[in-house]
Amino acid sequence: MEIKNVALVGFGAIGCVYAKRLVDYLGDNFAVIAGGARAERIRQKGVVVNGNLVKPRVVEPEQKDWKADLVIFTVKNYHLAQALDDVKNIVSENTIFVTVLNGITARDEIKVAYPNNTALYGIGMGIDAVREDNSVNCTCEGVIQFGEADNTNISNTVSAVKTVFDNAGVGNEVCPDMIRTIWHKWMINVSTNQLSAIVRAGYGDFLSVPELNKAMHEVMSEVISLANKKGVNITEEDAYNYEKKMITFDPVGKTSMLQDIEAKRHSEVDYFAGTVIKIGKELGVPTPWNDRIYLIIKTLEKLY
Repeated sequence: MEIKNVALVGFGAIGCVYAKRLVDYLGDNFAVIAGGARAERIRQKGVVVNGNLVKPRVVEPEQKDWKADLVIFTVKNYHLAQALDDVKNIVSENTIFVTVLNGITARDEIKVAYPNNTALYGIGMGIDAVREDNSVNCTCEGVIQFGEADNTNISNTVSAVKTVFDNAGVGNEVCPDMIRTIWHKWMINVSTNQLSAIVRAGYGDFLSVPELNKAMHEVMSEVISLANKKGVNITEEDAYNYEKKMITFDPVGKTSMLQDIEAKRHSEVDYFAGTVIKIGKELGVPTPWNDRIYLIIKTLEKLY
């Protein structure tokens, strides 16, 4: 299996970093999917990533003369439904999908829209890209963790995608158990991202403020309870190992949700606390921390 044409949907900070790598490797065999004024703006101005101008090929949703072998989604969760519609004309029966969205629902949403195509699990880990106007700065590109649910034996599809990432210089890792991997990242998002947005905390505050540290672990425990009920192997040890790793983070660094709240943007609370609450009700597991977090963040959004 060989992947020749690659499309990316979501030309935000993270998407731009991946786009730079992919356009350098693939040239016009790489395209950003965008329409209207956004498409024209990308064509005319491109974006500057770490001081380097990137002007990728743009394919608009109405075009039917170009097909993608691989589509990478880097949009926010609440834009995924529109993104899935935007790519319908570039999808063939062999098109592969990879998502690097936060949360645990994106891959399944893709599979519902395109049931006959291969949709891989994926998340972005450790990337610190920040966009201001037409400029993106990134000191750590992190890795894309991706694959089938079980990668004990790596499939030809996963191997083909890995070859693209490797050749483009996109950091990547095929994890043996992707269900555990995405739940582990979700546990972090649900706790650190949401609490940071409420109390305006940087990463260092989670280590220096005992009350905030305790709250973080209480929220992670709710996700762990849900995971264990669903047969996903996440433990309290994972939570404490994450805290140890936080020592290496920029202490004044901000989570993506805190940046969203500060910029008065719509957050992904429906895919964090909202999904925790939904699964908790389905399984009969109380989620009091997330019940309250959901109300608080929804209130913050409505007070913009």
